[in-house]
Amino acid sequence: MAARSFSVPEWLEYARQSPHFVSVIRALSERERARTVARNASRQRSNSKSQRNPYTPTHILSSFLHKTDHVEHYSVSVGSSRDLQQCNRYLDITPYDRTRVVLSSRGLERGSVPDGRYLNANWVRELAGGKWWIASQAPLPNTAHAFLSTMLSPIVHPSASRAPNAKTSRIRTVVQLTQNIESGMRKAHVYFPDAQGEAWDIPPEDGHSAPPLKVTLRQSSYIEDANCVLSRVSVEPLGGQAIVFQHLLYASWPDHGVPTDEARASFLRFTRFVDEANRDLSSHLFYHELDPDPPIIVNCSAGVGRTGSFIALSSLLRKYGLLPPPASPLSTEDSGWKVTPSPLGPLPEELRDDLVAQEVDMLREQRPGMVQREAQIAFIYEMLIAAFEERRAT
Repeated sequence: MAARSFSVPEWLEYARQSPHFVSVIRALSERERARTVARNASRQRSNSKSQRNPYTPTHILSSFLHKTDHVEHYSVSVGSSRDLQQCNRYLDITPYDRTRVVLSSRGLERGSVPDGRYLNANWVRELAGGKWWIASQAPLPNTAHAFLSTMLSPIVHPSASRAPNAKTSRIRTVVQLTQNIESGMRKAHVYFPDAQGEAWDIPPEDGHSAPPLKVTLRQSSYIEDANCVLSRVSVEPLGGQAIVFQHLLYASWPDHGVPTDEARASFLRFTRFVDEANRDLSSHLFYHELDPDPPIIVNCSAGVGRTGSFIALSSLLRKYGLLPPPASPLSTEDSGWKVTPSPLGPLPEELRDDLVAQEVDMLREQRPGMVQREAQIAFIYEMLIAAFEERRAT
């Protein structure tokens, strides 16, 4: 087999040029504005009292109400309902109905499930790399029980082509890309103790009959090479069996920004560490029965900017062999994740070879506002180039 080349791809070299980046930002911004208008139209249509964005001109919003394919595709009606507003950290960021994560009596599902519990989270699949993730907001005090319950629930896999004899799949890794408090503001609420051996009881949200969860910090350590805190946490429902998940908190990604130049080498190591930790079954009993590479939950504060950037970079690293492929790769024709093409059509012809632009656009199709800022898009290009240069130097 021929050795894999780790030279920087031609399209990525071209992407360094300023005119191309300007074209990327313009095209992606125009498409996300169209999605935003459609989301606001879905809110207006689903609520008797309009919750439309006051910055959206009324004539534009009205025109989208007649574009049924747009409004249905980008509907956020479930998360925008008044009954669930207290479950959203930011009222303008609610999950798409068609890809939202649902906790049902069967397990973790996708889409609209009548008996399902609500989470501000979406199933997303890497375009280039092929791995499934859950992109989530940081839990609130009243959503911590539902969030922790995702670790207890078997996954009803979003992929329609998932093998019927697939191994048991449960979430066992949570990646947090925000500090709990940043610049004096609460960005994430703590949902497990910080003292080893300490246990908390987490009650369910009002109106839900699930038993409380006992959450215990078993172990915590700082991983210097990856600049992160690794915590092993057990979750035990009253009268049930405890499971253990790992929580990885990256220490150097500021809100509304990107890691500093000094932190970027550790960030590449962190992306690799996340993948390695998720595949590590050495601490699990009956490891031979477990999914060797289950989906990972990743959150920042809102679950869109830093979260989307991390998933996009991981996907592209996987595409070029700089991260391992998914343990159970799925075909690109997998109907479970690509049910219908975007109603916005494809990206402009000049961006067809730009895998960063394609990746960001696909993530935004699956959760609103993913990779929120221009600096974060630039960061993905820069980190991908840095990964190639690092590999070539070794």
